[in-house]
Amino acid sequence: MTWMTERDFVCTCLDGFEAGDPEQPPRDTNPCGDIDECLDNICGDYGTCTNSVGSFSCQCNDGFLNVADAVPVCQDIDECFNSTVCGPDSICTNTPGSYECACTVGYEPTDPSLDPSETNICIDIDECVKHDAICGPNANCTNTIGSYVCTCLSGYRLNNPSVIASYANPCTDIDECFETPGICGRQTICTNVPGTFYCSCPEGFFPSTGILWILGTSFCENLQDILEEIEPKEGETKQRAFLGHMEQQLIDNEGIMVPGPTVANSLSASMEVSGVGPLARSVGVSSEGDGETGSLILGLSDRLVAAMVQPGQNLNKTTIRSSTLDLSLETVGPGNNIGERSSLSAKGNMMEINLDGLAKNNNGSAAAAFLTLDGMESLLSHTYFQTVNRTEMYSDVITAILPSMNNTNLTEPVNFTIQHKKMNMLTVPEASMVTCVYWEDKSLGAAAKKIRRWSVEGCGVAFTNENYTVCSCSHLSTFALILQIAEPPPDSDFLEWLNRMCVIIGLFFFALAIFTFLLCSWNPKINNTARLHLCLNLAFSHLLLLWNDRYLEDELACTVMAGLLHFLIVASFVWMLLEALQLHLLVRRLSKVQVIQRDGLPRPLLYLIGYGVPFVIVGVSALVYSDGYGATAAQVCWLSETRHFNWALTGPVITVLGLNCGLFGATLWSLRPTLANMKSDVSQSKDTRLIVFKILAQFVILGCTWILGLYQTNLFFQVLFIILNSQQGTFLFIVHCLLNKEVRDEYIKWLTCSFNKPREGGGSVKDVPSVSEDMDKAD
Repeated sequence: MTWMTERDFVCTCLDGFEAGDPEQPPRDTNPCGDIDECLDNICGDYGTCTNSVGSFSCQCNDGFLNVADAVPVCQDIDECFNSTVCGPDSICTNTPGSYECACTVGYEPTDPSLDPSETNICIDIDECVKHDAICGPNANCTNTIGSYVCTCLSGYRLNNPSVIASYANPCTDIDECFETPGICGRQTICTNVPGTFYCSCPEGFFPSTGILWILGTSFCENLQDILEEIEPKEGETKQRAFLGHMEQQLIDNEGIMVPGPTVANSLSASMEVSGVGPLARSVGVSSEGDGETGSLILGLSDRLVAAMVQPGQNLNKTTIRSSTLDLSLETVGPGNNIGERSSLSAKGNMMEINLDGLAKNNNGSAAAAFLTLDGMESLLSHTYFQTVNRTEMYSDVITAILPSMNNTNLTEPVNFTIQHKKMNMLTVPEASMVTCVYWEDKSLGAAAKKIRRWSVEGCGVAFTNENYTVCSCSHLSTFALILQIAEPPPDSDFLEWLNRMCVIIGLFFFALAIFTFLLCSWNPKINNTARLHLCLNLAFSHLLLLWNDRYLEDELACTVMAGLLHFLIVASFVWMLLEALQLHLLVRRLSKVQVIQRDGLPRPLLYLIGYGVPFVIVGVSALVYSDGYGATAAQVCWLSETRHFNWALTGPVITVLGLNCGLFGATLWSLRPTLANMKSDVSQSKDTRLIVFKILAQFVILGCTWILGLYQTNLFFQVLFIILNSQQGTFLFIVHCLLNKEVRDEYIKWLTCSFNKPREGGGSVKDVPSVSEDMDKAD
């Protein structure tokens, strides 16, 4: 403030000063004093004011600029003004002393943990990747710069087209069959499925273009009319040509998707034209079945089911049921984990399979199908199962498939629970056996000869009761249950009684022969080793056979019984062979009029062959298939026919029988000169009859009469087989003990209780013995 005085001069305070009384002019009594500008907050709230004599200074905070002419002095700096401080595609917001950066909608910082800046610029967000379900179900997401676009999949549309697709406004299926009636044409079935629709034909009809439906071209044609129009190749039926055309379509269009209704219609048509199933107008298959047609339809079902599975399909279950087909299909995709065995059912039957284990070996994906075709049991008849027993089909024919999989090796066995067919069990003998079988269709040799049959390989019964059977199998195929009906032989009670009586009599004479061989004093030149051990093995085997059916309830005991019988019977036949060989060698020496020092092979060699060969045969058999021993369909502890295991006994027996018959014939040929000389010697006529008897007895002793086992369908041969083969011990005792003079003398001494010391040396042998005495030694 400036003041005028009486003396014409002005007093003013310097800048930064003011009079003590601002209302009065400065003077000596009202001097100018320093103004404290900081008291008026001249710098503002964002600066620090420092007063000085006649002045002041402002220290502005970061983000504020010192503007001397402004009030307050510290003015905010607008970093966002005409600046790229936040980088592109961003929004800069100025704040007191600072600024904030944010990415525009649809963008995010390169490093989301830091704010946008010139070095951490905003980049486009791929919403389709970051939020994979942002568009909701049944829609495709397309990323755009700063945004995204949702498009409904084909066959879907939005309920509210003005709003982008999302879970709140999802794409829903268009029901083409409802909105466009007749879209497939007349006499067709339109099936709406999520995202599309399928056209198929009713039962009894088939598409004019085959399996592939061409919209606007295909129509449903009566199946019989289609067959009439077919012109088959020479030697081919119209029905087979129809099936072949279907198969060729699938081969030529590998990779196409075939809908479930088409699969059902195609398989129903296949069964109908083959003359089986509920739609067949007439029976077109004999009781013997038609394995070739059955295999062809099974091949079609494999291809059709595989065409239902989409590559990489996620967890999904599909069921198809018609009058002919019952199908369950389950798929798992990458990331799916069922965590337990999957169960699939078809017509009351069930399959349990580890899909997770299969998926691990197939890039995370796996599929399994389980189906039945009504009437397939007529094509794959029970007559294709090779067995001596009468058979009946005891279940539906079921098929298990692993479609569209590269590695079909099972990680563990698959269990099938198969329902029994209703039968009049009063007509089924108790000895009948349920057998799990699979359909084997393979080519053999360069000529590609086809083998089609029911086989038991890799399949076994895990459990069975009157209602169902559980089969455990190491592979997948087409399976069924076949009931093996063991028909009792005629007059079975009589044969059972006759067998027991004859065996008991035979055991008595076996015991007499064994005690005789062990206790009697024999000529040192006679070797009874083979005869003794033949008696021992035959006696024990006959004894065990009497009690064979008593151990069926105890699985372990039955297995041991079967194995022991296997060993004893094989050993018996080996000792028969050794006896035949020794007899032949002895007769050859006699025919050359040689003095015999000691007949037969060395005893260690006899033991090695007699027990070594059976031990090897039984040991190898048990190692290869230990489950082959146990209870059989005939309700005895014996060797199973599964995997032809019974040939572990049948093979050695047939071999020994063939060798024994050959040796017996060679022995008779060697005796021919001796027998011829006897005709001119009247004194030996008695010996002639004795030798004839011994020859016939040796035929039994050497087991040659076991050949009668090939003719067991005839009662006469059954009786003859029992009598002769049960009396091997009787003939052994008569020929080698009772007809031996020295042994008879021993018997007389025992019976008369005479303990006189026997003759030294046990008798002597003439240099040129009579034929009867020679046969004593040979026998």
